[in-house]
Amino acid sequence: MKLLIKNVDVVTLDEAGTILPGANIGIEGRRLAFVGAVPPDFQPDDVIDGYNHAAVPGFFNAHCHAPMTFERGWAEDLPLDRWFNERIWVAESALTADDVYWGAALAACEMIRSGCVAFNDHYFYMDRVAEVVAESGLKATLTWCQFGIGADKEIGATLTDTLAFVDRWQGGAEGRLRTVLGPHSPYVCPPAFLREVSALAREHQLPVHIHLSESPEQMANSLQQHGRTPTAHLEACGLFDGPAVAAHALYLTDDDVQILARRGVTVAHCPITYMKLAMGVNDLRPLLAAGVNVALGTDGPGSNSDMDMKAVIRFAPLLQKYQTRDAETLAGDRPLRMAAANGARAMGFAESGVLAPGRAADLVLFDLDRPHLYPRHSLVANLVHAARGSDVTHVIVDGRLIYRNGELLTLDEARIKAEADRRARRMVSQNLSIVREYKG
Repeated sequence: MKLLIKNVDVVTLDEAGTILPGANIGIEGRRLAFVGAVPPDFQPDDVIDGYNHAAVPGFFNAHCHAPMTFERGWAEDLPLDRWFNERIWVAESALTADDVYWGAALAACEMIRSGCVAFNDHYFYMDRVAEVVAESGLKATLTWCQFGIGADKEIGATLTDTLAFVDRWQGGAEGRLRTVLGPHSPYVCPPAFLREVSALAREHQLPVHIHLSESPEQMANSLQQHGRTPTAHLEACGLFDGPAVAAHALYLTDDDVQILARRGVTVAHCPITYMKLAMGVNDLRPLLAAGVNVALGTDGPGSNSDMDMKAVIRFAPLLQKYQTRDAETLAGDRPLRMAAANGARAMGFAESGVLAPGRAADLVLFDLDRPHLYPRHSLVANLVHAARGSDVTHVIVDGRLIYRNGELLTLDEARIKAEADRRARRMVSQNLSIVREYKG
């Protein structure tokens, strides 16, 4: 399959930050054949008119819980501890594999519509999420969350079952799917379990995806129980011996930053969740200065309320500028790079994130003919600070067009919305009595 996108403004996100106005993009198979002039021998099977559009590398959602769309609006206006204990854990006590499928499918519709080409999911019943990946055309790195506090506390799989899932789906969906190990966090998982997971990760050459340092209480408890910060504790347990994604990492010492840098750990930053749950936010400048790969994520719809990576791209610099009182923080196209190449690197898709010949054909088109995208003083500034997820008109993953002019080409959106809504209402009705009992 050969696809030509003609007369489009290309934001390459290459090292030089090259922008090519009115250029052409050729796609052959899964790769970008050219960016610029059309070779005379290139005969496309399909043509997209890119006039008044911008082509941008697709976004990689570096940390999320996609099936939690069923908890959107269910756990509102609560601090982190009450959000977990009074609502999230309660709702998930009734979770089924079918719920996970339809919740993830709804999230896939939402992510595609807002320019996301891949997601890094950390949840349960992940075979069903893998099915959504295969059907939707998206890329993904999937983690079956493990607690390590007893087989009766695991949801849908023991650690042995998780390894079977990893083997079952590794490289699946025509190579668009990666699988990794996912202990929940150092505040839930016992040290012996963390050491067991790290040993398995080394043996099977698997990355790890884990939550890290989300609150001052977690920092204080770790120092009291282990004599180390959560970051140092995970290093001591071997979790950072190989590739790892640490979600959040909000509370870090200077030594913690150096550990993350030395070990090559990616930090997945989810700013909307931090604001909504009043969690506080870290200063990203020390991490970036130390060379840590910082990527962006939506987190789950239970905390963020949506899966719109474009909103995250806008809020990440705004929150950092406000927190640090430094208007130059996350300047220029850096938020786009964090959402594209940094996320792709974190998830094991290193050939994505830049629009250049030979790279993976993962890209999106934005309609620039919108009132909020005039005037055109800076295309990059408009894309970071003014563009919306709803401005996305086309999404291409691995050279395949999965969204065109407002139409999802791979998923039955009407059926997914109806089924997901029905299941979410059932889950809430089942758990209202438990919530009332919990609150007394």
